[in-house]
Amino acid sequence: MKFCFDHNNINVRDLEKSVSFYKEALGLVEVRRKEASDGAFTLIFLGDEGGSTHTLELTWLREHTTPYNLGDNEFHLAFRVDDYEKAHEHHKAMGCICYENNKMGIYFIVDPDGYWLEILPQRHRV
Repeated sequence: MKFCFDHNNINVRDLEKSVSFYKEALGLVEVRRKEASDGAFTLIFLGDEGGSTHTLELTWLREHTTPYNLGDNEFHLAFRVDDYEKAHEHHKAMGCICYENNKMGIYFIVDPDGYWLEILPQRHRV
């Protein structure tokens, strides 16, 4: 029996704002969408345009209008980038860097809902 990653899910309050953020910050694009016939939810799956088959599912729930409780926010998604310095400059200009660990050679950005995303250089292994 063999398992492989398919997708991760996060819930978002403003779907278009989140889609825009993930496009600008990480180059992720919509690969598929599912909308409830009654408008109760929308699922948008974002992909990295050929880098992997793994997707990020953004879930918007009509009835959920308050910020999500992220607890201690002790989880995150990690992304490798081929030009770490250029990515860092881009994220700094966007104002979304929330934590840097220069000793480890990594940093984190934060999305519109408060989820942390780790940015790793291409050859870095934690």
